[in-house]
Amino acid sequence: MPVPSLALTRWQFDLTWSLFEYHLERLEPEDFGWEPATLCWTMRVGPDGGWVPDWADTEPEPVPVPTIGWLTWHLGWWWSVTLDHLEGLAPRERTDVHWPGPGEPTVTWLRDLRTRWLAVLDRLTDADLARPATFPWQDDPAHTVAHTLGWANAELMKNVAEIGQLRLLRAARAAG
Repeated sequence: MPVPSLALTRWQFDLTWSLFEYHLERLEPEDFGWEPATLCWTMRVGPDGGWVPDWADTEPEPVPVPTIGWLTWHLGWWWSVTLDHLEGLAPRERTDVHWPGPGEPTVTWLRDLRTRWLAVLDRLTDADLARPATFPWQDDPAHTVAHTLGWANAELMKNVAEIGQLRLLRAARAAG
């Protein structure tokens, strides 16, 4: 029996999120700023006291290793903008997505984004999945809302794997 697209997308998201929870529950505030290499992208305190991500408009070579802090900001950024598009809101700029800081504030932020995401998924219909997507493929009618959901799941899986690997590396180095 075939599985409807939305049910499969939701199952994939829930599976990925359950793997993420394993790491979210174990993250320490110190994990967010740990730099595993000399060349890193991280979050820095800006002039106004808020957090600012390292950023380049063109990807440098070699690509810097992101910290957990940077990865969680990045996840929150693309997810917030994706939600804006799916909810019919004006998408915010990258600089308008504010990272809450290391530890529980960011974990809470990500869980809140999950709650918003699930609310959007619960409202979507099969007809919605077939609509042309406005993000991340602007002006490309070949990509639908279903493609956006698949892309978001892939991005989440990638970011969860990176965060988990960094957390495990830091814990292993601390242990021995």
